[in-house]
Amino acid sequence: MDNMRGAVLMTVAMALFAVEDMFVKSAASALPVGEVLALFGLGGTIAFAVLTLRAGQKLWHPAVASPLLLTKAGFEMAGRLGYTIGIALTPLSNASAILQATPLVVVAGAALFFREKVGPRRWTAIAIGFLGVLVILRPGLEGFVPAALWTVLGLLGFAGRDLATRAAPKVLSNLQLGIYGFAVLIPTGLIILAFTGGARVPAAVELLPVVGATVFGVAAYWSLTAAMRVGEVSVVTPFRYTRLIFALFLGVLAFGERPDAATLVGAGLIIASGVYTLWRGRK
Repeated sequence: MDNMRGAVLMTVAMALFAVEDMFVKSAASALPVGEVLALFGLGGTIAFAVLTLRAGQKLWHPAVASPLLLTKAGFEMAGRLGYTIGIALTPLSNASAILQATPLVVVAGAALFFREKVGPRRWTAIAIGFLGVLVILRPGLEGFVPAALWTVLGLLGFAGRDLATRAAPKVLSNLQLGIYGFAVLIPTGLIILAFTGGARVPAAVELLPVVGATVFGVAAYWSLTAAMRVGEVSVVTPFRYTRLIFALFLGVLAFGERPDAATLVGAGLIIASGVYTLWRGRK
């Protein structure tokens, strides 16, 4: 029953993350990307600060200034920057499909940096997953979209964040990590604005997608945390790939996207290799 609850919570989290992406993409069509990131980060920081105080925890912990957590913050900035620009400039379904390769990069990074055992079969599956990313990107072919490389930067940033989190001391609660994860988006957005002409005063209607992204993002983070605490990681984690299903649906419904055959084939390769890698790792 715990694993079933964990699977349901993980699926709900992925649906909420997909809705968050939809709102971010909508907001970025009206406001500068840097402004969207800064406002989104501010809203998430305030929300998690309130939740942290309600849980009787401190807003600041000295461990935040440790080298590992500063490294994690750097990867978080790169991941959020790349993925936000990626979904702003490319179809939501394409960006979400590429992002599904994050667990594969994490497994490869764990083998290279943490000496975790990864056999030939899992390395083969990882290679097939990366092939799926190339199928979606189509480098050198007519359908290649250079802006999709921003999503690849986001993928590498999120994978680095997960690896840094794994290595960091477990002295911070998930709520505290939520504060710092969103807080780094504020300077990230401001840096982008410094190079892209600055912010502008948004109309009330233009703030609605940012508010929606914040609400759904915080709810998604909470559901994800609950899922990882309730069920076994090896059972619950494969349900992360349901995010792509929701993203494809929302991309068609909200933005009129029509994923082509290359995107669907590449997404299939990424998901199949990812599920196999997790299953093989459990064995």
